[in-house]
Amino acid sequence: MDRGLATEAVSASDRSTLDTLDTLDPFVQVRRHYWQALAGDSRSTRTWPRWAPGTLLAELAQSEYLTSDGSPATGSRRSDEDDHKVARMRAAIRSGTVAPPEEAVLATAGSTFLRGAAAAGWPAVVALHGERRTAAALRTALLSDRSPESLALLLDLAAQGQYRSLSTAELTPHAHSPDRRVRHAAWRALAAHAPSARSVLSHVVPTDTYEQLLLEVLLGGDAGRGVRQPMGPGTVVAQSMLLGGLDTPGEGCSGGLGVLLSGLGDALALTDQVAAVITVVTACRSDIDRDPTLLRRRAPGHWVLRLPVDSGLPPGPDEMRLHREALSWWAAHLLGSLGRPVDVLHVRYADDGSIALAEAARRIGAALVFTATPDPHRHIAERHGRGNADPASLRSDLHRVFLADCLVQRADRVLAIARRDGDTQELLRHFPQLESENVSAVPEGIAAYPRTPDELQRRRALLRHIGMPYSGVPGRPLPVLLSVGRLHPVKQQDVLVRAWVASGSHRQSHLVLIGGRPDDSEPAERLMRARIDECLAACPEAAERLHLLPALSNADVRCLERALADTGAGTRARYVCPSVKEEFGLAVLEAMDAGLVVAAPARGGIPNYLVDGDNGLLIDTSTPASLGAGLRRLLDLDDQAIDAMARRAQALVRDTYSAAAMAAALACHYVPLATARRPRTTP
Repeated sequence: MDRGLATEAVSASDRSTLDTLDTLDPFVQVRRHYWQALAGDSRSTRTWPRWAPGTLLAELAQSEYLTSDGSPATGSRRSDEDDHKVARMRAAIRSGTVAPPEEAVLATAGSTFLRGAAAAGWPAVVALHGERRTAAALRTALLSDRSPESLALLLDLAAQGQYRSLSTAELTPHAHSPDRRVRHAAWRALAAHAPSARSVLSHVVPTDTYEQLLLEVLLGGDAGRGVRQPMGPGTVVAQSMLLGGLDTPGEGCSGGLGVLLSGLGDALALTDQVAAVITVVTACRSDIDRDPTLLRRRAPGHWVLRLPVDSGLPPGPDEMRLHREALSWWAAHLLGSLGRPVDVLHVRYADDGSIALAEAARRIGAALVFTATPDPHRHIAERHGRGNADPASLRSDLHRVFLADCLVQRADRVLAIARRDGDTQELLRHFPQLESENVSAVPEGIAAYPRTPDELQRRRALLRHIGMPYSGVPGRPLPVLLSVGRLHPVKQQDVLVRAWVASGSHRQSHLVLIGGRPDDSEPAERLMRARIDECLAACPEAAERLHLLPALSNADVRCLERALADTGAGTRARYVCPSVKEEFGLAVLEAMDAGLVVAAPARGGIPNYLVDGDNGLLIDTSTPASLGAGLRRLLDLDDQAIDAMARRAQALVRDTYSAAAMAAALACHYVPLATARRPRTTP
């Protein structure tokens, strides 16, 4: 497949550099050797990397990547037989030697991760062994005694291929099952039996708005309440954000991606040859109860499509696998009902939701674009290689690594997030299968800030909202440290507060944290607030200077940042990003664009545009002590240094990291893929 346009494949010298770097990370090393062996590379070796023996990571990695038959490693103590079944299936999918359908259906009765591997590899099973044999294997499995989880998955696999593995009469009892998963999967499977299925479904009484909407679509009603919309000529692009809300950054799972896709979708719709942009999000049952409309226009040429999710609350990363098949069905049906075929579907996160959309893209004939990032790859050995790994967390991380490999296999084009020098070596270290491909790097960007006629009034109101402090040295207020982001352990606001207090920075500054819901509905947010309260309990002085506020809209955040960057406000504000790492850091870019001097983590993607001491500070955020040292550096900057850094940062963002520039670069990938779009099938 044509993977990209700009970046050349890895040279011999680059491979030598990568080989040297790989010895520093055993997980990178074992993956590199695995892919070299699959490619028949003579440099491949089965030498076991140097990491702590007897760890669960060592056992699982050996089973998945080094042991040819996926059997338990010698002396295995911590893993179990199901782990090795998962390993065998993942290895087979990576190598293209998937099991026959009679064996593949057995995996649907296994663990969560075994079912996940079976679902991800199912299209390859069908392609290799044929639809007739696959449908027969599904029928045999469906007629056997199955758990609700296994039965629902089998029914959805039948619906995925529109197989009539069971007759209408055989599906009817499942259509009235007390288990929602089974019931809904049976309804979707009945769609292949039209018109006889209508007599079954028309007698089903929905129990809530979600079921009413699903039945309405299956019975041929309005295809998703206003989904068909007129579009002009050109490429139709869909982009996804299934975690969090598009318009609620800083709440729950909502973060910078929503801000990115909002601005990018608007900008893409204005580029030549792009007819429309569809941003795909999710809507849980409570969302649908409030508003059952599934498609709304956001801006000229930019639409938001909501995929219904049978969940009382918005699904988090760990819940997405529970809704994978249903999401795939909804996406294929709704994207296939727009009145114009979707030409390109772009996913950016390695999880079960992206796998669901990849399958939907295959079914509707849309080209698939995947932005690959080395997450969680780059932290596997560090987090899990010392013998104290949390087994559930490790298995989840390995599952995401596998899903990323599946997305690379399926993608018509793989993109990287651009580094300052255009280098893609870090990505290739963690995705060695891409070394022989052309992988292009696309810079991310932010939308231009829209000033409003009431700008000054808004700034004053926002400063009052955060309780803008004016106490400290007579005639000169204390500096303000601002940090914006969802309230979550990965963002480390609790570590920031500990560092702020322990370093004595609380005596010289006020700390403003913006993020989280206004209520306590999110467990992760409750945990973070409890940790912050615990830190402040012993330091009343710090408690008086900490301002913890719920999330603001992106427009208000950007307006507030400009108010704080204005020297006429009487203070020198600084921006702090305390995350362990950021893949790119849209919030950091927005602070730089506003004219704030920033301090951000040295790990992750931010060093690709932030140069320490030139246009900001790169700090070590791995411990409270190192983060505290970074805060001291930030507070010790004089006005001249702040002005110079902020000026250079602002110029860089506006020249290089705009949503318009990102849209133009992506259009150069989307349009050729649309021209060669695969034949469209019925969703």
